[in-house]
Amino acid sequence: MWLIDRETNGAGGRRIPLPPPLREALVRWYTGAGDHADEDAGITLVQNARIGAKWIACDCLAAGEPPPILTPAFLSEAETYYLRRLTSAMRPEHRGDCPFFRDQITHRLSEVRTRETPANPPDGYFEVLRPAPEKLAQRPEDDATDDRTRHASVPRLARLLWRLIDIAGTNRVPPFTHHIEPASIKAEFGALSRAAAKIEIAPGIELSRAFWTHADALHSRRSYAVLRQLAKRWPRGHAAQGFLTVFSPSVRGHHVEVVGQQDVRVANRVQSFSFTGKPVKGPFLVMIVAGEYPEAQGYAPLRAYAQPILSGHRFIPVNSDLERDILHALLKARRQLADGGTDLLVEKPVFDLLTPAGPCRPDFLIEARSHRTGEIKQLILEMMEFGEREDQQRDRLRRIAPVLTVTTTDCAAGVLVARLTDALGL
Repeated sequence: MWLIDRETNGAGGRRIPLPPPLREALVRWYTGAGDHADEDAGITLVQNARIGAKWIACDCLAAGEPPPILTPAFLSEAETYYLRRLTSAMRPEHRGDCPFFRDQITHRLSEVRTRETPANPPDGYFEVLRPAPEKLAQRPEDDATDDRTRHASVPRLARLLWRLIDIAGTNRVPPFTHHIEPASIKAEFGALSRAAAKIEIAPGIELSRAFWTHADALHSRRSYAVLRQLAKRWPRGHAAQGFLTVFSPSVRGHHVEVVGQQDVRVANRVQSFSFTGKPVKGPFLVMIVAGEYPEAQGYAPLRAYAQPILSGHRFIPVNSDLERDILHALLKARRQLADGGTDLLVEKPVFDLLTPAGPCRPDFLIEARSHRTGEIKQLILEMMEFGEREDQQRDRLRRIAPVLTVTTTDCAAGVLVARLTDALGL
């Protein structure tokens, strides 16, 4: 088998042979008989063939004949890579005994997210893209930069954004009585930028060197100039890439709307959180990864993940419209409780928390401290709109703190204050 230039018949021109171990891993992955390493090797090859504008020519026919062609494909809804056979009257078929004669056996699933889907901090460097296929075809990589959805898991780009949010602390609201900088979009982006200085994209390259918070960095191509300079010193085995994080009122298809500026168009459809197929309304905090794109003959925005957030003044992730409404009520309740002598800290966990019974992720974690006694109590808020959790999950939550279930009727600050006061025993 060979990597060939796209839009060719594979009979002539430059052909990059696949090493036998990689071909064997590809066959096992394609036919559903492979293990995790085979799947990683197949996904790596397909991903980079797609980025590098390559097709894959099969070797099942006699030498000298135009080969059957496989094209790298991407299922946007599930962020899954796979191989698609090119079949038409003008193209040769695979031999009947060829493993590529039938469509790929794949676990391509509709992207259905529930709060029970485990989400751990992403391993490895803060990177999504892989090197070009000519550099990777000789060996499979580990899954440290694996960003596909596997069995409806969370896309890597989303987990990278959550990792940045978690380090920046924008998913936590301190007590109202603390003397801190007022909430603002400037303060939130400042926190993200400071967090970027603590993370590496590749060995020796901090995220902050290729991180922007203004869409003009792409429109003016300034970010691409920076990437071209950094690419000269980029460590071997890592692909040069940069990240743009912007506030957006809405996203649609390939477009990210940016207030007061031209939309940012991304090569792949913008991904966002959905619950049972229902998208969550904006506003969003959108992370866009830019890298080499053959079609653009240079660098371009390749992928984006849009995380619904509370507002432009607070980059707190939300997973539903009800969560946003409850958060607004919580911020009002925070002020009322502070006037009554109780500090309230609010956190939206973005990754699973470990308990002796296993991992779980609360919808919201509340910490209250009494001015009068100094006593600190914790409470978990659970959104009823998502339905009852399994008993095992609820048991894990209770290992962390008592659980208070809230619904749409609790969106009024006065009602929520009363329920919080009662649940916390204040």
